Amino acid sequence: MTLKLSAALAAATLILGTAAFAATAIQTGSSAKGKILTDGAGMSLYTFDKDTPAVSNCYDDCAAKWPPLLASKRAKPQGAFGIILRTDGERQWTHKGMPLYTWFKDAAAGDITGDGVKGVWHLARP
Repeated sequence: MTLKLSAALAAATLILGTAAFAATAIQTGSSAKGKILTDGAGMSLYTFDKDTPAVSNCYDDCAAKWPPLLASKRAKPQGAFGIILRTDGERQWTHKGMPLYTWFKDAAAGDITGDGVKGVWHLARP
């Protein structure tokens, strides 16, 4: 009986741990412009018009200003959230196929200063 209970607890812990890990990568948040997607720390996420589905076109200086939302090796796609392999070898989260980024000028959770930059950066929406 104890062995069965221990196995059940271990399975529950594994399932809950995985769910908690997945839930912290991307969340829905509120902003002055409505519902948006955020990273686990509440920082706003953005999409780039020059990307195509499943392809990032933001590298070098662009990626320094617009850090890609990286996925760990253990992360798994879920629903509308996928993972692409960047040409630099990193794994990046996507939403409905579009790569997701943060913006280096957003200083605190809830900042949305990257929305509309150069007309090609936009808040990611759920």
